[in-house]
Amino acid sequence: MIAAALLLLAVGTVDLVRQMIRTRRVLAYAVAAVALLALAAGVDALVAGVLAVAVAGIWTWVVPERGPARAGLWPVALLAVAAAGCVVLAPGRDRPGLLGELWAASGPMTEASADTVLLVAGCLVFLLESGNAVVRIALRSEMGESAVAAGGASPAGGLKGGRLIGPLERILVFVLTLAGAYTLLAAVLAAKGIVRFPEISRDGDGGERAEYFLIGSLVSWVAALAAAFLVW
Repeated sequence: MIAAALLLLAVGTVDLVRQMIRTRRVLAYAVAAVALLALAAGVDALVAGVLAVAVAGIWTWVVPERGPARAGLWPVALLAVAAAGCVVLAPGRDRPGLLGELWAASGPMTEASADTVLLVAGCLVFLLESGNAVVRIALRSEMGESAVAAGGASPAGGLKGGRLIGPLERILVFVLTLAGAYTLLAAVLAAKGIVRFPEISRDGDGGERAEYFLIGSLVSWVAALAAAFLVW
């Protein structure tokens, strides 16, 4: 479980760095890598940390910031399989490493193990910007390069704000699913459709806006639900 947490933290962090930092990225990547390796050493999983950093480096190449992904959705699928495999093959430990001991001794939620908390944190970090990358890959694969404009707008100029709405939506779906608040979850998903309905209703004969909305929303929800299932 620690390996899955480190993997998602590494990939999610490099995408956040690419989104938030425009200059001196190499330095930012180095600082993030050192921080992740320090965390991995603290939970007695240094090898897993090194592998996570390596996977994050590969991710930045196969999933570029702009333009089509070099391998389509395959990197996403392989990352999901790797994270799930880490959870299944390496179940959690009550007190992993020094940080696990400190968490068990003084953590505010001692009923939750340190590796579970790290996995939740990894999922949250991944769902922020890496979730947007996954949605962009899916849209480009199905609708072409013109389907994704800067800032998350559709080619027709509608459905703006996806870069901000998407992460918030995924976090809500993730948290509500883990909390078992399925009625509230259904209300949130329905509310999005209601809010977007005026824009979709102005769609032309091609149906591009509706298709854009459906693909983007479904991929985003699947990513959040998959993360919640991984923790569960």
